[in-house]
Amino acid sequence: MQNYTQSAGDTELIAAFLSGKSEQTLALFQYFVQQYARLGNIMLHPTKTMIAIGHPDKRVAWITQLGKNFINVVFPFKEAYYDNLCFTKIGLVPGSTSQVNHHFRMYSTDDLTDEVLKFMRLSLEQH
Repeated sequence: MQNYTQSAGDTELIAAFLSGKSEQTLALFQYFVQQYARLGNIMLHPTKTMIAIGHPDKRVAWITQLGKNFINVVFPFKEAYYDNLCFTKIGLVPGSTSQVNHHFRMYSTDDLTDEVLKFMRLSLEQH
């Protein structure tokens, strides 16, 4: 069941992005997007290299890589949240004074902990 929106043209781009990915990776992608959609109304916005999650005019996270058995997600925040157990890398975007990217890698649905859900909610609230 799909509980997020995308335009007709985006459906084809997302399908191309997901083409050839493992069942595990596709399941992680679907689960992650569904959990985001449970937190608020979201849209998927595919680009050449990633799929953005957000509202019509603002992006709140990016799925940057669909690996063999994982997905990588980047959350942009206005400040660094170092006191956490979920991000593998946190850094100021080069050339920016106000965007700090927080990198999260998901191997299992169990990786979507309460802590990660808290940051997902925060990303929706800040934008």
